[in-house]
Amino acid sequence: MKPRFISDLHLSDKHPELTQAFFVFLNESKEACTHLYILGDLFEAWIGDDDDTPLYQEIKKALLTFTTNGPETFFIHGNRDFLIGKSFAEDTGITILPDPYSLDINGQNVVLSHGDFLCTDDTDYIAFRDQVRTEAWQSNFLQKDLTERKEIAASMRDASQEATAEKSKTITDVNTAAVESFIAEHNPNLFIHGHTHRPDIHEINSSKRIVLGDWGADGWFLSIDDQEFSLEKFSIS
Repeated sequence: MKPRFISDLHLSDKHPELTQAFFVFLNESKEACTHLYILGDLFEAWIGDDDDTPLYQEIKKALLTFTTNGPETFFIHGNRDFLIGKSFAEDTGITILPDPYSLDINGQNVVLSHGDFLCTDDTDYIAFRDQVRTEAWQSNFLQKDLTERKEIAASMRDASQEATAEKSKTITDVNTAAVESFIAEHNPNLFIHGHTHRPDIHEINSSKRIVLGDWGADGWFLSIDDQEFSLEKFSIS
C-alpha cells in the first residue's frame, strides 16, 4: 500500500482556491498513491446528500473520476460533514468508515480518526457532538427542507466560531490523558487524525500520533511508502 491521508479542507463557495487545490491534489494522487483516506471536514458544512449546490456536484464528479479505476478512497466523518451518507458514497465511489478505524498498513497497526472525540476539555463541544451524532437528531434535521437546513447550519457555524474564539487553545486541543488512554487501549504504531489544525508528529511510548493540517494558505497531506511516512505541506495561495 502507498496511501495518502488528508483532512480539514473545509471546502465551500467562499474559498474556490481550496477546491481547485483539491482537484490538483486528486489529479496528482491518482498515480502517486494506492489508497486515499479523507479524515473528516472535507466540507465546511454538509446539510444532507440531497443538497444540489453546484460546487458540491462538481466535487462529487471529481471524486468519482478519481475513484473510477483509481485509488480506493475512504472517508471518516468530521464535525462539519457528519451528515455525509450512503448516497454521497455511492455517487463518488468512496467507502465510509467508522470513527475510530483500525487497519494494517504494510505490517503496521494504524488507527485513523477525525480526532474530535479526544477534545474532552471542550465540554460544550462534546455535548453538542453527542447530540448531533444521534439517529434521532439527524433524522429530524434531514426531514426539514433545504432552505431551513441551510439557515440552521449557518447559525450553528456562526455560534461555533464565536464560541471557539473565546476558548483557549488548550481547551480546543486534544486532552493529553484521553490520548494516552486511547493509545494504551489500541497500541498503534501510528495514530493519524485531524480536527485540531495543529499539524505535528508526537511520540507517545512506542506509538506516533500524527496530526494532519488544515488547508488554507497551505495544504497538508500524509503519505506512507512501505513503513516510511512523510507529513508534507504545499503552498495553495
